[in-house]
This record gives sequence, structure tokens and C-alpha cells, in this order.
Amino acid sequence: MADSYVCSGATMRCTKGTSTAKLTVLPSRTVFLTGKPMANISDHKSFVNLGRFGRCRSLAFPPTAAETSAHHGHLTPMPCVHNTPLPWQGGKSDYIVKGQPALLKSSTCKCLWGGTISITDDGQQDTGPANLSKVPKEKFNS
Repeated sequence: MADSYVCSGATMRCTKGTSTAKLTVLPSRTVFLTGKPMANISDHKSFVNLGRFGRCRSLAFPPTAAETSAHHGHLTPMPCVHNTPLPWQGGKSDYIVKGQPALLKSSTCKCLWGGTISITDDGQQDTGPANLSKVPKEKFNS
């Protein structure tokens, strides 16, 4: 499977979360891909770029640990409040977007609560069929 560039609206999953979330690239970005702002490795900020992943199942996340303890050790996931201070890993260092490597579908981001965030859909939208009217028609011999 080929890797691809990521843009705003990409779908992400966290290994400790219960649902997917969307990536938001701020509209001030001046590089676009299929009509959407293109992402780079600096698009990792909690609740600016990364949406919530449902409920967090990590015992390293204090609210989940407290609720699990209150329920006698029965895992009780609490609403996700991720903590992602470090940039995405695995960007394309030879393609720079606004001063940082471009974000790739294979890139990952670590949450301090123990989760690994990955991209499940790059967010690119189909821009329709290619303009084939400029392609010369082939001639077939019968």
C-alpha cells in the first residue's frame, strides 16, 4: 500500500480511545491538497488539531485511573483529554509545508497517557475524473 499526504479532515484513531477523531489543519495554511489545507508534523496540538477519541481506556490517564479504582478495578474509561506535546513522527522530511515536514498517512503521534495516534484516512477528497477530452482518441484496426 502506498503512503499518502494528509490534509484537514483526515480520520485518526488512538490505541487507547473508543472512537475515531478528525484532524483539523488551521485555514491559515497556504498549501492545499484536493482543496483542503495540507498537514505537517506540527499539527499535533490537543483540541486545536486533534479531536477527542471518545473515552480513554488508559490507566495512565488520571480520570480513568480514579474511576477504575472507584469501581473496584473494573476498567471505567473516561472522556478523552489527550496530551500530545510532541510532533508527529514519520513525516516526509524532503517535502516541507510551512517550514515543517509534510504529514504522511503512516505517521504516528504519541499521547502522554500511553496511546499511539495513527491516521486511518488521509482526508483527501476525490476531485472527479481527469479531463480526458484532451487525450487523443486511439485508432483501432478492425
